[in-house]
Amino acid sequence: MVGTPSTVAQLALIVVAVLPGVTYQFVRERLLGSLPGEQAIPERILRALTASVALDAVYVVVLAPVIVRLATQGADIGKDAAKLREAGVLCIALIFIVPAIFAFLVSKWQLRKREGRYEPIPSAWDRRFRDLPSCFIRARLKDGTWVGGWYGSDSFATAYPRPPELYLELTWDMGADGSFISCMTKTQGMLLNGADVDVIEILEN
Repeated sequence: MVGTPSTVAQLALIVVAVLPGVTYQFVRERLLGSLPGEQAIPERILRALTASVALDAVYVVVLAPVIVRLATQGADIGKDAAKLREAGVLCIALIFIVPAIFAFLVSKWQLRKREGRYEPIPSAWDRRFRDLPSCFIRARLKDGTWVGGWYGSDSFATAYPRPPELYLELTWDMGADGSFISCMTKTQGMLLNGADVDVIEILEN
């Protein structure tokens, strides 16, 4: 079939041409967080492709002799362990290592330009529940009702980009003022939808 890569070298070249930008975008988002202007999938894809084009241009300038040699050797690479190993190391470096280093440097430079404290975790919800120890939690719903319970090892809080939801493994009967009265029996816990909550309070043990 015309246009289909027929050798290991040709396939590797196609992969190297596309994936460096994906690695760059992934590392950059891990360091900087998900920025407001980059929520849309098309914009993220465009940024990844732009990074791939930029990195591939650098690869061609710096490694042109090596790339041409690997491309012209064709199927011979699959028969030579040393050449195959060389192609594999080159792919790992160009697809993962170099883009990750580039993303790290760009992210650090962008962070220096920002003023104040910046938190790459996308929301306060994610930041607080990421390593929250076992504790009592109470919440006031939008209708004024208080609910609460025990957030323990079997409890769970969703993370971005999913909507805020909280599962409390033990449900407590609550007073009108938000006080804890008694642990409720014959229940398997309580699920709170963040959209229904007006105030949520995390209590110290």
